[in-house]
Amino acid sequence: MTQKNTGPLSGIRVLELGTLIAGPFCSRMLAEFGAEVIKIESPDGGDPLRQWRVLKDGTSLWWSVQARNKKSVTLNMKSAEGQNIARRLALDADIIIENYRPGVLEKWQLGYAQLKAVNPATIMVRLSGYGQTGPMRDLPGFGAIGESMGGLRYVSGHPDRPPVRVGISIGDSVAALHGVIGAMMALRHRDVTGGRWNGKTGEACQAGQGQMVDVALYESVFNLMESLVPEFDVAGVVRERTGGALPGIVPSNTYTTADGENIVIAGNGDAIFHRLMKAIQRDDLAHDPELVRNDGRVQRTAEIDAAIQGWCDTQQIETALQTLRAADVPVGKIYSVRDMMQDPQFLARNMFEQHQFADGSAVKLPAITPKMSETPGQTQWLGPRLGEHNHAVLGALGYSEADIARFEAEKII
Repeated sequence: MTQKNTGPLSGIRVLELGTLIAGPFCSRMLAEFGAEVIKIESPDGGDPLRQWRVLKDGTSLWWSVQARNKKSVTLNMKSAEGQNIARRLALDADIIIENYRPGVLEKWQLGYAQLKAVNPATIMVRLSGYGQTGPMRDLPGFGAIGESMGGLRYVSGHPDRPPVRVGISIGDSVAALHGVIGAMMALRHRDVTGGRWNGKTGEACQAGQGQMVDVALYESVFNLMESLVPEFDVAGVVRERTGGALPGIVPSNTYTTADGENIVIAGNGDAIFHRLMKAIQRDDLAHDPELVRNDGRVQRTAEIDAAIQGWCDTQQIETALQTLRAADVPVGKIYSVRDMMQDPQFLARNMFEQHQFADGSAVKLPAITPKMSETPGQTQWLGPRLGEHNHAVLGALGYSEADIARFEAEKII
């Protein structure tokens, strides 16, 4: 297992202070593109995600993806010495990523202002439910809460039923992506204003300008909500749940074929609608002057959807796909993971990587995106064992083997 990072972020050191999804997903992407990510975990079991969902030999399969390319260092953050080690790592890092409740790092002397007072180039990405300010800052905030407050849950599902959740932790993941974007912009700003801190203080200090990237889960979701705000402000429109349909754009919906498969058909462009109606042998609708434009089609949404579903009732999924693709109508089957792993497009794009666990058994992981022509990301190793890199990382900080042995004996690591 090689542990020499390469990639566009090679040479960038990241300290991860966080658990579960938002913070770790943010640092995971940096690790995939070459950053050295040092993940701090509790000696008592580590990140709870190690035990989430489907396990292999007691460790989550999710862990192999979420922590790939990271170095695991255990620290008892309730101890003064553990906090001191973390502080040394933080001051030496280019980027710190954390997703504790606001105020926790300040108690450990690891807050943004506390670190910036020593290292002016400190970049800290802070992911929390509600952000670092405001009346809700101290409340616990999980992805589900961010999805609800940010507007996503309200518009998800069928109009006659309660809102539903997307089947993944989308709120956490969207926040993580905002964290990555913010980190890259902050790193660029630091470098053009003086670069990395030279480790000195006072008049000898040389450093670019760091900054805090304050990511709130609910705001990250809110950022995706399209025209929600101006539609309400100007027209008083509250967007509601519309099931599988794209609201106000017709036809674009989910339909079921004769073999019970689900298919998405997007015939909402004017020319596309005409081709779609011809393909499903509804020339009457194809040539109806009231349906030439979207505003007219919206008024007859139920009729159009019924016509498309009536055609799908007579078609097997593959026949439906072939017919509509031949007519140049945007169409797609709703994929399960089984569909993905045998699909020619996924395979042609090399979207699955083959790896081995420590015991030699095989495992496929999702490939790294985005795909970059000159500096692609890569998986160098799977999620590490708890504390696997204690000796290497602490040794690089200057601690001796005797120091590390004492830390172990005193349960600091």
